[in-house]
Amino acid sequence: MIYELLKRVMQFLLLGLAQVLVFNGMDILYGALPLIYVYFVIMFPRNYPKWAILLWSFAMGVTMDMFTNTPGVAAMSLTLIGALQPYLLELFLPRNADDYIKTSVRTLGFGKFLSLTYILMIIYCVTFYTIEAFSFFNFFHWFMCIIGSSLLTTILILALESLRKK
Repeated sequence: MIYELLKRVMQFLLLGLAQVLVFNGMDILYGALPLIYVYFVIMFPRNYPKWAILLWSFAMGVTMDMFTNTPGVAAMSLTLIGALQPYLLELFLPRNADDYIKTSVRTLGFGKFLSLTYILMIIYCVTFYTIEAFSFFNFFHWFMCIIGSSLLTTILILALESLRKK
């Protein structure tokens, strides 16, 4: 139990530091940003306590908000993803799956993991960029940020997933 907590804290720190120190400085594809910290929420296993997922998600969101000057935007968006992740994960798992199965390419298969990741990324990016812009005045820029960030982050998550310990 303590090992899992330490592992979760290390993931929190590594993904948070990677976002703040490396990925926040990137601006690719007409305003798209790699939002690698969302991977932290995607990795929660099945039957992880929902209250804990929400708490971790909110903590990661508040941390990102402090470093990116987006007051409450990341916290709200990441908490929404934390609330949806267990239910969406159930859609991609077989009925006879282990109760504490980890969310990964190895356990779900490439197609299901990709689908789960991209759905969560689209929801996150729509929420994040809609709240951040708080207007649809520049619809093309808003749309490109959502699509670009979703694709870029999904590709980075798949790259990280390929490096993850089997």
